[in-house]
Amino acid sequence: CICEKNKRANNCRVVNGVCWCDSIGSGVSVNCESLTSKCLLMKAEMAARQKSGRRERPKDAFEDTDGLYDPECENNGLFKAKQCNGTTCWCVNTAGVRRTDRHDADLKCNQLVRTMWIIIEMKHAERNTPLNAAALEKFFKETISNRYMLNGRYITNVVYEKPYITIDLKQNSSDKSAGDVDIADVAYYFEKDVKGDSVFYKELNISIDNEALNFEKTVVYYVDEIAPEFSMKSLTPGLIAVIVVVIIAIVAAIVVLVLTRRRKGKYVKAEVKEMNEMHRGLNA
Repeated sequence: CICEKNKRANNCRVVNGVCWCDSIGSGVSVNCESLTSKCLLMKAEMAARQKSGRRERPKDAFEDTDGLYDPECENNGLFKAKQCNGTTCWCVNTAGVRRTDRHDADLKCNQLVRTMWIIIEMKHAERNTPLNAAALEKFFKETISNRYMLNGRYITNVVYEKPYITIDLKQNSSDKSAGDVDIADVAYYFEKDVKGDSVFYKELNISIDNEALNFEKTVVYYVDEIAPEFSMKSLTPGLIAVIVVVIIAIVAAIVVLVLTRRRKGKYVKAEVKEMNEMHRGLNA
């Protein structure tokens, strides 16, 4: 059999009429009638890259791999709350996204925090006319429900603001039933489809009103049930500069307000003093 929903699997066999395969990189058996967890898919992608046969890079060369790393997965395919790369460790959410600063191996990650809201933002290529918003919403809701088997109630919004398309997926702990697909897995499959690197054997054809739609940029944002724990050290210099400018502006505004009130107070006192002197002169 062939694992239609996971190209990153091998050793496929039919068990009780269902195709089961081993996920590459972990060897975990996956049911090919459902989505494979994001954690196992990331491990398989890393394994494929390591065996690609490309030339060895210089030892000092480095790559920003914050988005892709070789994760540690639980037996059920979920991410382990603590992920490490050598002696450097960090905590992740259920989408496998880092939610703390990087620390040494003594880092404690007490729980796997749930990602309850995923925002997928896509920018389509330049076009002469805007898309039909109703047709676009219908296409994406049906695609996500049918292709990725996500219950429609978790697709809370599909908004079109030319040239941006925004899709909201919401699924908190109390909402998710045992048999429901996780929105983190759906977002991973969907992002791969949009970027032309599908995990499915059958590529996704994104067409609105019989016109193919191409994308220039796709960004995924994650909102957890518990706020992330980043320190100022982890902020980029540009963001820190913006924060500093805002703080300086607020302080400057407070100073101006105080000085203005003081001057106004002095002016009122002087005016009262002059009026009193005039009053005494008239009485004399």
